[in-house]
Amino acid sequence: MKATVPYVQKKFKEFNEQFFSGILPEIPIELSDAKGFLGVCKYRTRETNDGEVELYDFRLSINTRIDLPEPEVEDIIIHEMIHYFIGLNRLEDSSSHGPMFQHLMKSINEKYGRHISITHKGTEDEKEQAYDKRHRWHAVAVVTYFGGRTGVKVLPRIRTRILEFNKEAIKLDGIDHITYYLTNDPFFNRFPNSTSLNIQDTNDTEISSHLVDAIMLTVIQDNVYIP
Repeated sequence: MKATVPYVQKKFKEFNEQFFSGILPEIPIELSDAKGFLGVCKYRTRETNDGEVELYDFRLSINTRIDLPEPEVEDIIIHEMIHYFIGLNRLEDSSSHGPMFQHLMKSINEKYGRHISITHKGTEDEKEQAYDKRHRWHAVAVVTYFGGRTGVKVLPRIRTRILEFNKEAIKLDGIDHITYYLTNDPFFNRFPNSTSLNIQDTNDTEISSHLVDAIMLTVIQDNVYIP
């Protein structure tokens, strides 16, 4: 499922009573399509008159990019509510998921049979959902090694950067040849975009299926052009 604001508000009230004795004030709920998190408790900080740091303006943001089983969505909400509880009550902890957080998490898990965790180990399907699906143009180098192994490198769509990569890559041991393409297939959004020589091994059949409509580039000496 993918959370909605009314759903998260309902679960917040339910879990507030069940796990936190109803002491947590309601806070704004946000939905996010960001790739970097499943949930986050946001806040601002300010210094009080006695010189201490106070957390305020709490907000709860739940990610809707990935379709998760409802129990996992619930655990994400509870996870962020633990952060809220710690921050609201100025409880000391050594880090974001330090001993205090882990104590509260473990207590809720053991008492109520929850499966709250510090990190979420996503399934392959969830990881696939997390990738950026927008069409972006990339220059792609498909590297073929002696022996048949294949690698891929996504490059900035800049002539000088492509030439820079090609100049260094052809010096690497074991490389038979490099083929360059221009493509806007979203599949390539999952690869880092740089001119480093960090070439990722990949499946030749899978890569080829995503280059069917690509434009082949030719790199010769100091020039890159479309044949």
